Amino acid sequence: MTTFLLILHLLVTLALIGTVLIQRSEGGGLGIGSTQGMGSFMTGRSTANLLTRTTAVLAAIFMVLSLALAVLNRGTAGVGRDILAQPATSTNAPTAAPKAPVAAPKPTGPTVPTH
Repeated sequence: MTTFLLILHLLVTLALIGTVLIQRSEGGGLGIGSTQGMGSFMTGRSTANLLTRTTAVLAAIFMVLSLALAVLNRGTAGVGRDILAQPATSTNAPTAAPKAPVAAPKPTGPTVPTH
């Protein structure tokens, strides 16, 4: 199911990108969809209305698919992925200093001077 929705999401994304690029912007843009060399199949105004509606529908489908994929995949990350729920563990925590070697015990008896 997730694979199907992901492929559908990819296709909708590509269609949305194509639809946006075809539209004529204020600065000219690509303006592919409103050329009059198409035999006047559609007027400039009807082409703009069609592309605007198509963009709105594709954007709505894109958002619904995004939310559906997010809901379907929310439980697959595993336990312990929430960084706010667990206390921070530092990897740079100071370690205990190594203990110095213990010297041999000194004799407690009377000391004999050596000559």
